Amino acid sequence: MTEIGRTNDRRAARKAIDLQQLRLAVAACEYGSFRRAAEALSVKHNVLSRSIAQLEYLVGASLFDRSSGGIKPTLAGRAVLRIARLILEQVDMLVDTGRSSGRGDTGHLVIGFFTSMSAGNLRATIGEFKKLLPRLELATMERSRFRLMTALRNGTVDVVVSPRRLHSKDTRSLLLWSERILISLPRDHCLAAREIIYWTDLRNEKILLSQYDPGREFEDLLISKLVLPDDRPKVERHDVSRGIIKSLTSMGMGLSLVMESDIGASFAGLVYRELQDGTGPSRVDFYAHWRDDNENPALERFLNLLAERYPSPPPALGE
Repeated sequence: MTEIGRTNDRRAARKAIDLQQLRLAVAACEYGSFRRAAEALSVKHNVLSRSIAQLEYLVGASLFDRSSGGIKPTLAGRAVLRIARLILEQVDMLVDTGRSSGRGDTGHLVIGFFTSMSAGNLRATIGEFKKLLPRLELATMERSRFRLMTALRNGTVDVVVSPRRLHSKDTRSLLLWSERILISLPRDHCLAAREIIYWTDLRNEKILLSQYDPGREFEDLLISKLVLPDDRPKVERHDVSRGIIKSLTSMGMGLSLVMESDIGASFAGLVYRELQDGTGPSRVDFYAHWRDDNENPALERFLNLLAERYPSPPPALGE
């Protein structure tokens, strides 16, 4: 086939692939079975199977290894499905943007975050804000920091609450609170008998990290606390959520780092211990981020509440 022919084929494939094919393929991967995915989505099994077969034809690669025990994504399938998830998230964000812009009311606030809401200050703050404005339409969005900052810039999200300051053009930030970093470990682990664990105690351990946020914060902390590579534990990264990391930890596959707010969601077989160095507990600061040109009155009310609950310390003399 000539280069022109291959180019035409690629163009035709781009036009023929539809979002439903991507959604069905992603669902099949998540359920590990065409049948279970079809049942969960209330579609016929043959419709789902045919749709995925068409997608495989259009991308020119087999996405799944089929067996009597279910399906597993192929190497090419993992790459295609990762991009499919990004596309679907962007489409959802596009729809959210259209709805938010078309609503035209001031009683709506979207709070973005990539931390736990099982306990702690974020949960308490949102609960208090909802009590203050019970008729406010309040929505939350959990995404990666990149997608949240994109959503902040395009107006899909009004305010982003995150560990550490996220620098972005045309946004402002407010220091809120700090949370301790804890180590999560199986109840029968030898370190579980201690009330306090030091970073140096992790040297011969395996640390499980999610590839999603806030995994990067945890890895940066490990490097800053244990400067010499020989002093650091083995780090194993998994393409799963924080909840799955907890499950893997409870199975004895390693230890994991969590923030203080994560411990509100109890998990059988796990205990949490404070991590310290020579100066005391290790902490991460949280910030609120918003666009300076956002005129949403609900955002102003929320920022006022944040400033009241978490007043920033006065600057030191000479600053």
